[in-house]
Amino acid sequence: MQVQGFRAKSRVALLVVFVLCVCFAGFYDLLKPVSNGCTMTYMYPTYIPIPTTTAVSPAKYGLYLYHEGWKKIDFKEHLKKLSGIPVLFIPGNGGSYKQVRSLAAESDRAYQAGPLERTFYQEASLTPEEGGEEIDVASFQLPNQYDSRLDWFTVDLEGEHSAMDSAILEEHAEYVVHSIHRILDQYKESYETREREGAATSGSLPKSVILVGHSMGGFVARAAVAHNRLRKSAVETILTLSSPHQYPPVALQPSLGHYFARVNHEWRKGYEVQTTRAGHYVSDPVLSHVVVISISGSYNDYQVRSKSESLDGIVPPTHGFMISSTGMRNVWLSMEHQAILWCNQLVIQVSHTLLSLVDSRTGQPFSDKRIRLAIFSKMLRSGIPQSFNWMTQSHLSQQSLHVPSRDVKDKTGSLYTSAACPRNVHWSEDGLERDLYIQTTTVTVLAMDGRRRWLDIQKLGSNGRSHFMFVTNLAPCSGVRLHLWPEKRNSTSELPVCIRILEVTSKMVRIPSGPAPRQIEPGSQTEQAPPSAIFRLGPEDMRGFRFLTISVAPRPTISGRPPPAVSMAVGQFFNPEEGEREFSPWSLSSFSYKEISLKEDHPLALNLSFTTSLGLLPVIFSLKTAGCGIKNSGLPDEQADDIDNSKLCKLRCFPPVAFAWDDTSGLHIFPNVYSETIVVDSSPALWSSPKNSEKTSVMLLVDPHCSYRSAVTVSVTAAASRFLLLYNSQIVGFALVVIFFALMQQTHAWDLDLPIPSILMAVESNLRIPLPFLYLAMAPILLSFVLSFWISQPFPSFASFTVVSVICYLLANGFVIILILISQFIFYAAAVVHIFIKTRFQLSEKSANRFINLSSSFFSLKVLRVVRANPLLVTALAAITLVCLVHAAFGLFIILSLDALCCHSALCSFLTASFRSHAQRHELFDCKKEGNDGSRHLPFKSDGDCCSNSPDSSKSFGEAQLEIFHHRHGLFILHLAAAFMFVPSLVAWFQRIGMGHSFPWLVDSALCTGVILHGIFTSKPEFNSFLVSLPGVRNLEVRLNFMYLVAGYYSYLSSLALAPFRVFYAMAAIGFTSFALMILQRWNREKGEAHFGSRKHSHRH
Repeated sequence: MQVQGFRAKSRVALLVVFVLCVCFAGFYDLLKPVSNGCTMTYMYPTYIPIPTTTAVSPAKYGLYLYHEGWKKIDFKEHLKKLSGIPVLFIPGNGGSYKQVRSLAAESDRAYQAGPLERTFYQEASLTPEEGGEEIDVASFQLPNQYDSRLDWFTVDLEGEHSAMDSAILEEHAEYVVHSIHRILDQYKESYETREREGAATSGSLPKSVILVGHSMGGFVARAAVAHNRLRKSAVETILTLSSPHQYPPVALQPSLGHYFARVNHEWRKGYEVQTTRAGHYVSDPVLSHVVVISISGSYNDYQVRSKSESLDGIVPPTHGFMISSTGMRNVWLSMEHQAILWCNQLVIQVSHTLLSLVDSRTGQPFSDKRIRLAIFSKMLRSGIPQSFNWMTQSHLSQQSLHVPSRDVKDKTGSLYTSAACPRNVHWSEDGLERDLYIQTTTVTVLAMDGRRRWLDIQKLGSNGRSHFMFVTNLAPCSGVRLHLWPEKRNSTSELPVCIRILEVTSKMVRIPSGPAPRQIEPGSQTEQAPPSAIFRLGPEDMRGFRFLTISVAPRPTISGRPPPAVSMAVGQFFNPEEGEREFSPWSLSSFSYKEISLKEDHPLALNLSFTTSLGLLPVIFSLKTAGCGIKNSGLPDEQADDIDNSKLCKLRCFPPVAFAWDDTSGLHIFPNVYSETIVVDSSPALWSSPKNSEKTSVMLLVDPHCSYRSAVTVSVTAAASRFLLLYNSQIVGFALVVIFFALMQQTHAWDLDLPIPSILMAVESNLRIPLPFLYLAMAPILLSFVLSFWISQPFPSFASFTVVSVICYLLANGFVIILILISQFIFYAAAVVHIFIKTRFQLSEKSANRFINLSSSFFSLKVLRVVRANPLLVTALAAITLVCLVHAAFGLFIILSLDALCCHSALCSFLTASFRSHAQRHELFDCKKEGNDGSRHLPFKSDGDCCSNSPDSSKSFGEAQLEIFHHRHGLFILHLAAAFMFVPSLVAWFQRIGMGHSFPWLVDSALCTGVILHGIFTSKPEFNSFLVSLPGVRNLEVRLNFMYLVAGYYSYLSSLALAPFRVFYAMAAIGFTSFALMILQRWNREKGEAHFGSRKHSHRH
């Protein structure tokens, strides 16, 4: 029964150890506390219930209006004053309606305090793919004050687990539709009440509600918009926070995956032009007015991955986009799944964004979806491009970032192009000190000295140094200004008429800065200030210009705010190719350190290219300052030796900053990088991942005055946790694949008239290299590439996709082996205890007779006689009834219990027969030793059911029972995995006890009925093949091992597609096919045709 052979045992042991190590390392990293950098949000909440006028789940769900303030208010009077912009918050899986409090409180503060202070950094706008060329950004401006407040409503969904059950999701969507209608009706009622009472009724009634959903609430919002009962244009804007859109986070229940697919299909159709069958135009797309924005929590969100939060293929780029919180303006943080609701940096930015959507002319959100999308882009996106490429970045930025400019004539008539700085911060040339002429490729500013620095582009930008990078903590316009000059003059008055001077200050991009340097006393400086902005010019930007000037403001404040306590600015002409470093997957996978030495006068910007995504192999990047030109500091040598090197270098070198670009989640910024684990929330090596998703580009900004020693190594624990997070759906699906392939080996052994191997031995045999491992583990991967070519889907990287898929397959084998060992131990322990009790604690004769009489009268009941006569039929009817009327999991538990009972019975029979055989041999040996005739009374009696060991019997009774146990144990593992997949839905079902239940979804009932039929009609080894006759085909033999192979291949491809719930389709197909073949076989038998092939296992019938 055990795995035979040292090599086989070693293979199983090594695989189990590998799985346990991966799990231990992964969970160790996942359970570590995460420091997200968020600040808390505080509020004084009051929740006003909104009375419902319909019978849509009034006792179960509720609708509330949020009010911020500590004073007690009259609810009815407050409702009469409703005149703001309605926003409906939808909580997620197990969430509370009270989670709206952070967003609502900050929205109220933002409305009272007014818009954020205007800065003059470069702002993002729509790309050409998003319709940026169709809208004039200068035609609208962000408001100087907010005219309408946000009225936050929230739905109470009783904390139900909507991520676990599709029926709950559907009910939530229906109630949200009702709530939207109720909110709009409430505004109408309040307006009419104010009219009757003679109160002021300025403004117009809202016609739509803004939906904000967290987690599954975001998907519920989209499901509500796709609902056929929703009023037209009742929802025009949806904002989701950490919400899955592509597929469910727990993709185990078939109906849940089906519901996601149906809603996404409705959304794809909603953005298509409505036409007749003949192709004639009927109307615009149904969802042409709806804008969807998805905000992800990035790599610290362990529950929902950015890949799932993407809107690709669901919402066109002209109607929405996804942005990661790490690349979000004024946020730049990754946060946990729940922290995204209260992280103050994100909540403030979202509040101001929603308030900016209001058109001051109408008091309602802009009706033009392009304006709303442009506002979201400007308010949420950073000015840093979401994708990175050294050679084309300037070109891309010109396409994607439109900066309004104006030509201003000075008193001499020269054209002075101003792109950002307003007149109130325009500097007078007379206010600047004497100019400085920079002769080196690196320029440094250590104080606000009021000087202008001239850099000769032709001279300093020669020898391939055609790019210029500038980092500073000075604010644009009020702290520093940059201009491109066609030629050198002392002032604009000396320039010829109509000569254009281009101000490029607006190309400065804000970045997150680390903590400000510690000042012991005013005027002292203990370390260099971190940069808060970067500025970059490429060859295309500087073409046609001779000089670049950097003008630094004088120390007195210009903007009305004090200047920074510590000023810094470093610029450099550099060659990007000099700073390129590439890390191959083989060097990273070796877990060895890769050292990088940077000498002084190195490029300011380093481009680190990781050909394996940092979402799969996060790296620990450590940077240590080696020197900062102490000998050239002007101090005597003996004094320089006495000064602490690290302190002096901190005083001179600005803290490094790292930018990581990922194809899936966009931009990630890591300030103050001295020792940091750099990770991105990518999803590489998936079937749907394009090749460019495998690469991560990292730009490192380091001070060129200093030399560094750096090292890069893979974080083992972070890599393990990322692997489990990214590929858990594949591993779950592959576990069912492993079981299918093991059952195939068992049925194949029966067909060859060989002993049925144990399920553990079957799993181990499938791991043997080269065969059958190649055609079981590798062939489906090749088949996936064929299918990608057939449906014109982008190909993933072959190497990484294959390696990751094989690792997932091996992990699935390990998990299945552990499950088999645990269940096998339980079965053996239960059987041994059963036999021990039966043989050692016999009842007295009187008690035994009384028990026999009672049991005889009990089992003589008609119902029980029917059950005993048709156990499989009764089990099937009971299980199918529960599946169709109560919950699918109960029916699966019934068939699982039948498997467990049969396993226990067969194992008890095998062990009893083994004990008897051993006792008989021992007794015969004693008899021969004592010289008697063997008439001694034996402790076990041999009954007629026990097969003898004579040569006429090919198998003993014990061996036959062992094979039955192996067969039923394999089915038990399969049905156990199927039952586990419905456990989350069952948990949600138990939570709703007493609240009213609907019937299970038809797709769940139908598929689980097929699983039950599979367990019934393959319950005996004889049913592993069927011999049937069809019209035109006689004696067609259908073998179950081929069906298991096809089911395994189908489940393998479904798992690669992140849809493990589709394994139920394979199980149901086998069940229904077995049922049909059994009926057809009996029909053929009644006609007198052969129904079984010849087998030597006659004793098993």
